[in-house]
Amino acid sequence: MAFTSRNKICKYCENRKIRIDYKDYKNLRRAITDQGKIIPRRVTGTCARHQRELVRAIKRARNVALLPYSYDANQN
Repeated sequence: MAFTSRNKICKYCENRKIRIDYKDYKNLRRAITDQGKIIPRRVTGTCARHQRELVRAIKRARNVALLPYSYDANQN
Protein backbone atom coordinates (compact mmCIF):
# COMPACT_ATOMS: atom_id res chain seq x y z
CA MET A 1 0.00 0.00 0.00
CA ALA A 2 1.48 3.30 -1.05
CA PHE A 3 1.08 6.42 1.02
CA THR A 4 -0.16 9.35 -0.99
CA SER A 5 -0.16 12.76 0.57
CA ARG A 6 -2.52 15.47 -0.47
CA ASN A 7 -1.64 19.12 -0.70
CA LYS A 8 -2.75 21.20 2.24
CA ILE A 9 -4.54 24.38 1.29
CA CYS A 10 -3.94 27.57 3.22
CA LYS A 11 -7.21 28.45 4.94
CA TYR A 12 -6.35 32.15 4.81
CA CYS A 13 -5.81 32.07 1.02
CA GLU A 14 -8.94 29.98 0.54
CA ASN A 15 -11.20 32.25 2.57
CA ARG A 16 -10.17 35.90 2.25
CA LYS A 17 -12.65 36.99 4.93
CA ILE A 18 -10.55 35.44 7.71
CA ARG A 19 -8.17 38.10 9.00
CA ILE A 20 -5.03 37.49 11.05
CA ASP A 21 -5.16 39.92 13.95
CA TYR A 22 -3.32 39.80 17.26
CA LYS A 23 -6.50 40.78 19.11
CA ASP A 24 -8.32 37.69 17.82
CA TYR A 25 -6.69 35.33 20.31
CA LYS A 26 -9.33 32.61 19.85
CA ASN A 27 -8.26 32.17 16.23
CA LEU A 28 -4.57 32.30 17.17
CA ARG A 29 -4.98 29.53 19.78
CA ARG A 30 -5.43 27.03 16.93
CA ALA A 31 -1.86 27.68 15.78
CA ILE A 32 -0.34 26.96 19.21
CA THR A 33 0.25 23.59 20.87
CA ASP A 34 -0.85 22.81 24.40
CA GLN A 35 2.74 23.55 25.50
CA GLY A 36 2.61 27.03 23.98
CA LYS A 37 4.75 26.34 20.92
CA ILE A 38 3.85 27.74 17.50
CA ILE A 39 2.84 24.97 15.09
CA PRO A 40 4.99 24.97 11.91
CA ARG A 41 3.49 25.58 8.51
CA ARG A 42 4.21 22.07 7.25
CA VAL A 43 1.74 20.82 9.86
CA THR A 44 -0.91 23.54 9.62
CA GLY A 45 -0.79 23.85 5.84
CA THR A 46 -0.62 27.63 5.75
CA CYS A 47 1.39 29.36 3.04
CA ALA A 48 4.66 31.13 3.86
CA ARG A 49 3.17 34.61 3.70
CA HIS A 50 0.32 33.86 6.08
CA GLN A 51 2.56 31.85 8.41
CA ARG A 52 4.78 34.93 8.83
CA GLU A 53 1.71 37.05 9.60
CA LEU A 54 0.43 34.40 12.00
CA VAL A 55 3.74 34.20 13.91
CA ARG A 56 3.92 37.99 14.11
CA ALA A 57 0.35 38.16 15.47
CA ILE A 58 1.02 35.42 18.04
CA LYS A 59 4.13 37.20 19.28
CA ARG A 60 2.25 40.49 19.54
CA ALA A 61 -0.59 38.80 21.43
CA ARG A 62 1.93 37.29 23.83
CA ASN A 63 3.55 40.68 24.33
CA VAL A 64 0.28 42.34 25.37
CA ALA A 65 -0.67 39.30 27.53
CA LEU A 66 -3.54 37.99 25.41
CA LEU A 67 -1.73 34.66 24.97
CA PRO A 68 0.66 32.99 27.41
CA TYR A 69 4.28 32.31 26.51
CA SER A 70 4.05 28.81 27.97
CA TYR A 71 1.61 26.63 29.87
CA ASP A 72 2.18 25.05 33.25
CA ALA A 73 1.78 21.28 32.99
CA ASN A 74 1.47 20.83 36.77
CA GLN A 75 -1.42 23.24 37.12
CA ASN A 76 -4.81 21.57 37.68
